[in-house]
Amino acid sequence: MDRIVALMRDKNHHLEKFYWINEQELLNFGVGNFESVENFYGARERILNSINELDALIDDESALANPADIVEAVRDELETLLRSKDELVKAILAQDLQVLAYIEHEKSNIIRELRASATAKRAVGAYANAERIKQLDQE
Repeated sequence: MDRIVALMRDKNHHLEKFYWINEQELLNFGVGNFESVENFYGARERILNSINELDALIDDESALANPADIVEAVRDELETLLRSKDELVKAILAQDLQVLAYIEHEKSNIIRELRASATAKRAVGAYANAERIKQLDQE
């Protein structure tokens, strides 16, 4: 059971790292800085892979454990670790909603800018065509 407790602690540690990476990037997104978004997603992906590996190890260890052999102190610690994990996951989900909102807002801004740019290009193109037609008429 000590191995399961150690794995759960490690998993919670990884979830805390995930939370703090999100927190730092939310500060960047809040001021419109999206330059490190690829690194941000890469770091998140690496942590999630580690968490998946830890989950597999926890599952393997749990399959070998006999629930009747778990002493109350270990059971209490596991329950505390599970509650902590649940709180971290809820906090991370709330952060992810903020991340998505910032990205959607930035995407909307980029689309507006692209549309404005396309409109400006059409206007310039129309003006240039009108000028060429006038030149041809004059010749």
